Amino acid sequence: MSRAFVKETANDAPPPERMIADGPNPVTPEGFAHIEAEVARIEAALKTETNVLLRETLERDLRYWSVKKARAEIVRPSDGDRDTVAFGASVTIARGGRRQTFRIVGEDEADPAHGKLSWRSPIAQVLLGARTGDVVEMEKPRAEIEIVAVDR
Repeated sequence: MSRAFVKETANDAPPPERMIADGPNPVTPEGFAHIEAEVARIEAALKTETNVLLRETLERDLRYWSVKKARAEIVRPSDGDRDTVAFGASVTIARGGRRQTFRIVGEDEADPAHGKLSWRSPIAQVLLGARTGDVVEMEKPRAEIEIVAVDR
């Protein structure tokens, strides 16, 4: 029998902890509201949940969201240079013959399918600090990216 199909953990083992990046947690105002909503939702669920395994999962998730909330630093768009890509800004880029628009947001806000990129993502790291008209290069995948527009 293949070891791939052998269960190696006990049924009552607690769920593994969710990974949390070190350091501050920059978020948009909408991202902070999302974190607060998650904490409230989990706290409400814990008041009524009696299943031990589900409670452990909820408690784990509450620890995660509580740390994210404690480390949250709300970043609002600045009135500074409006042509520079910064956290919270929407940026329109041209690469490979197509245009795309992304908003650079916090880790828990990221949703690439809806145009929201984590500030920690490789493409966001290349774009941050660039200005409208700049051409920046990504290493992997290798690409030249032109900054078409920045909107705050």
